[in-house]
Amino acid sequence: MECVAAPSPNFDDRPPNTPVDILLMHYTGMETGAAAVARLTDPAARVSSHYTVDEDGTIYAHVPEDKRAWHAGVSYWAGARDINARSIGIEIVNPGHEFGYRSFPDAQIAAVIALSLDILSRHAVPPERVLGHSDVAPARKTDPGEFFPWRALALAGIGLWPEGRERHLDVPFTDGLRAFGYGLAPDMEVTDATVIEAFQRHWRPSRIDGVADGECEAILAALLKAMDFS
Repeated sequence: MECVAAPSPNFDDRPPNTPVDILLMHYTGMETGAAAVARLTDPAARVSSHYTVDEDGTIYAHVPEDKRAWHAGVSYWAGARDINARSIGIEIVNPGHEFGYRSFPDAQIAAVIALSLDILSRHAVPPERVLGHSDVAPARKTDPGEFFPWRALALAGIGLWPEGRERHLDVPFTDGLRAFGYGLAPDMEVTDATVIEAFQRHWRPSRIDGVADGECEAILAALLKAMDFS
């Protein structure tokens, strides 16, 4: 797999003895891919990712995987608050909700899948820890958004997608969210409804309303079951 070198100065060392166990997907949320790459490599911006995938499938490499790129910001997952320290970040070119959010082209997703499989060959990332920016920062972020094809990635061996949804959730929904990894108050200053919207954006994108209905409960139950066996 070939990458175009586009080095970013915006990184530092990972903390000692911190595993890389999260693969974090973003969209760029800028009007063009060129603008996104320019920002991610601008020292004044103080943001970066390890990779950017353009709409035509071109992959740009910004930060070595053994370094901490600055892509997650204030975030939380399963007790961890420095998500940058333990993650590989992939920016996926898309104008986002602010500039005309649209579906991701097939060539782009094929490149995301190839890149992700390559990353997973080097890092022990459990399927349940292939996440979106909105999962770890629901109060601030909505990317990669409801059009991102999480199921296609799961079918390729990247992350989870619950096909069976017939089970009942045995705990209150917010307790189940916490068990899966989501941060709710008091861990994060965010309402339950906002976290439920983040859950829906990833796992039930057909309706994002912040209401934990029976379908959401069945999906979460399936995810928790899958996590137990991953």
